[in-house]
Amino acid sequence: MRKYAVTSNLADRRSEPRKEVDQYYTLEFSIDGLNVTYQFKVWNKATRSVGFLVEEDSDILPLLKVGDTLNVRYYSTDLADCTEYLETMIRHVTKIDQGRLKGHYLVGLEILVANTQVASC
Repeated sequence: MRKYAVTSNLADRRSEPRKEVDQYYTLEFSIDGLNVTYQFKVWNKATRSVGFLVEEDSDILPLLKVGDTLNVRYYSTDLADCTEYLETMIRHVTKIDQGRLKGHYLVGLEILVANTQVASC
């Protein structure tokens, strides 16, 4: 059995409409106890949730646990916008078995608290 919490339970996944991001928003976070910051492109988004892809052999995958909360820094593609740190919970880690994204996991995040801290402008 794998160390991380992979879910196929549809109740754990968000049901609101999503769209693929047409602009490349990015997000970054670190895991407590590690001196590494991970950065990802946002794959899809909804009002209070985002998803990003992780390769199945990535070192971070075993550290992503459903239900954990992270302080995530979100970057906008618009340079005039500020970056923000938002409290975010991991909702699901779903393996992709088919298509062009085979070999990846989709990680779904739920933004819990909006605008907790403006990082920079």
